[in-house]
Amino acid sequence: MRNERRAVLRLGPGLITGACNDDPSSVGTYSQVGAQFGFGLAWTLPFSFPLLVAIQEISARIARVSGCGIAGNLRRHTPRWVAAALVLLLSMANVFNLAANLGAMSAVLRLLLAAPALLYVALLGTAAVLFEMFTHYARYVQLLRWLSLSLLSYVACAFVVHVPWHQVVRALLWPPLSASSPYVLAVLAALGTTLSPYLLFWQAQQEVEDGRYQRGAAALLDSVEEAPPEFARIRLDTLIGMGLSGVVALFIVITTASTLHAHGVHTIQTAAEAAEALRAFGGRFTFILFALGIIGAGLLTMPALSTSTAYAVGELMSWRVGRRYPPSQARGFYATTALAIALAVALNFTPFNPMRALYWSAVLNGVIAVPVLAAVMYLATRASVMGPLQLPPGLRTLGWAATAVMATSVASLAIAWLVSP
Repeated sequence: MRNERRAVLRLGPGLITGACNDDPSSVGTYSQVGAQFGFGLAWTLPFSFPLLVAIQEISARIARVSGCGIAGNLRRHTPRWVAAALVLLLSMANVFNLAANLGAMSAVLRLLLAAPALLYVALLGTAAVLFEMFTHYARYVQLLRWLSLSLLSYVACAFVVHVPWHQVVRALLWPPLSASSPYVLAVLAALGTTLSPYLLFWQAQQEVEDGRYQRGAAALLDSVEEAPPEFARIRLDTLIGMGLSGVVALFIVITTASTLHAHGVHTIQTAAEAAEALRAFGGRFTFILFALGIIGAGLLTMPALSTSTAYAVGELMSWRVGRRYPPSQARGFYATTALAIALAVALNFTPFNPMRALYWSAVLNGVIAVPVLAAVMYLATRASVMGPLQLPPGLRTLGWAATAVMATSVASLAIAWLVSP
């Protein structure tokens, strides 16, 4: 019984993954949603919460049961071209999001400390590569846990500005739905930035890494008797992490709706623009809180985006992967991590500025999420992957529901564009 309680109380992969869900790209998307529609899309967050928890728990279960991540299971149990296509889509989206996050963090740093934004991009990219390569795994995880606290600054923002809470409650209970293409596009962006594909790969691989490094734990297929406490730990960890993510996202929408939308500012291109606009309508203190939250979220998310790419590519190529290995023993893994960051830095030096496409990166995530979610559910329902540790009916239903919701959102957007004048 004592071992079961200790298993349940071990938190890490789910908590960190939930915090990573509110990266600068997500902040930019939620800010635009709040500025454009006020509280009108706040309902998407409580609506997507059980779907998010379910699909993240399912991905963690796959990893804990099989002993390898999502990409490794795709390589083993799907045609090679399917696995390669999904990893390619994930990698492209991750590099794009990483570039947008670097750009957003640099723009915010420029607002706080005047210096060329591209200088901050180069410095942050270099620091990220060094951090990934030379930080000990235990210290690495500890730093990520502490950085997750930076997200609470977004909650504090809502209590600094005036919020009409009765309007918030009304919008959550009776949302003003619309079939217009801008509204459907915003719904897809909100769902896409919430159910981001890289989070599935990241949490799954962290389960593998944490199990091998911290506990020396074997795959649950080899020790089925350990499954109940491990599944209880995964569920609690995921609930707490995704709960933090959902609360922070909701307060970003509430803050921007109460300030920007209320004062007629309906278009926000970047997270930095949201922070700057908040200075005018919410005061300097609100601006500083919001800006520090963007920087903290970016520092937290950069390792998730870069290393989730390296995990996926490495497992697909059957390389040795994981932060428990030094760079000399996992050259391909660390080289892919560095390459992802280098490409993201380079994108910021091109005429195409990825910061301007934060909103569209969320839409891209929503589109890519459909085949990724379908692949995860395919793995989770195969006896060759899960053995006797099959998903409970409720979890399986929610997992397929998440897949159906994303597919329906993409199809609705396509229809709305086709019928719009």
